[in-house]
Amino acid sequence: MSALTETDPTGAGFSPEGLARIAPWMDRLVDEGRLAGLSVTVARRGRFAFARACGQADLARATPFTLDTVTRIYSMTKPLTSVAVMQLYEQGLFQLDDPVSRVLPEFAEMRVAVGGNRAKLETEPARRAITVRDLLTHTAGLTYGFMEATLVDAQYREHGVDYLAREGTLAEMTARVAKLPLLAQPGSAWNYSVATDVLGQFVAALSGRPFADYLREAVIEPLGMIDTDFFVRPELMPRFCATYAYDRARQLRLFDDSVETAFAKPPAIASGGGGLVSTAADYQRFCRMILNRGTLDGTRLLGRKTVELMLSNHLPGDLAAMGTPRFAETSYTGIGFGLGFSVMLDPARAQILGTPGEVAWGGLASTAFWIDPAEDLSVVLMTQLVPSSALPIRRELRVLTYAALAG
Repeated sequence: MSALTETDPTGAGFSPEGLARIAPWMDRLVDEGRLAGLSVTVARRGRFAFARACGQADLARATPFTLDTVTRIYSMTKPLTSVAVMQLYEQGLFQLDDPVSRVLPEFAEMRVAVGGNRAKLETEPARRAITVRDLLTHTAGLTYGFMEATLVDAQYREHGVDYLAREGTLAEMTARVAKLPLLAQPGSAWNYSVATDVLGQFVAALSGRPFADYLREAVIEPLGMIDTDFFVRPELMPRFCATYAYDRARQLRLFDDSVETAFAKPPAIASGGGGLVSTAADYQRFCRMILNRGTLDGTRLLGRKTVELMLSNHLPGDLAAMGTPRFAETSYTGIGFGLGFSVMLDPARAQILGTPGEVAWGGLASTAFWIDPAEDLSVVLMTQLVPSSALPIRRELRVLTYAALAG
């Protein structure tokens, strides 16, 4: 694929006039103070059709947001971890319907919350074991402490379940999760969760290597993702951005500094669910590998049929039917879930432009990507605003991009 600065809308099958609408949309977001800065890269048919950045990576230091700005991608880490899991699957080390307790015995004999209160939670035994597929599809019954919606996520907070914590180990945090009750019976509901972090420990236990080392050596480095890691290397710090949130007046306030940040040194725990930093160019390389069914620049990470399995919907219906009608700013009617990605099932029911079979996900700081195999298209949005539900920019960018397709 050509460099980010070399774009060819017509050769990529886009209307140049249509794609040109993205730039003023970006500028408005910055000029109106809704975002400090952002970048958008659109690739199709092996070439970039659009690549632009605007605004600031750090408002206090007046650092421009550029195409090579290093951002916290948070949950966009999950698809890379899922690739690592499926590499081990291809080695015949497990089956998707295997109980995860065969590798992580702490998950045997799980219990499920059925009522009670914070003082005394009522539970019942899990009707079946948590499988590897359950973890990959967020149907294991796990949750996140930050959800603040149930008695179970309250227990996550009380017991310090946080894979971005700067002390402890991946194994210790995972053991802590296994001691807590499940939110739902395995396989019965979709709940966004620490499941992919648990898969990081699964990879470590099955491979016999620290998870961070495995992900770097088996996924990140073979893909040539040179600026992607669980921390920002010293030479990359000048390109690292600040993260922002809104105050009560809807003005941008600093959430995490670009210099005084925990991401400046290796973490105690490598979070497979949300620990990576990356760049637009790096993540487009990951997207291209998926579009190429597991290979990039002559290096094969996964087999073609494995990627096809990952991109398939593994739920009995859509996410709304599995108990999640909406997550962040996005409706989940017409959206399914594969092995590490959301999967578009029906654009009409989802009420958004798209293609059946398209996969996507995003991160806490409003980063996002989607991959459309039918259109040979990948789009990466990089910015740093938490939470991702603060603005509907992902949906807006989808409309702008798909409306520009010409051939």
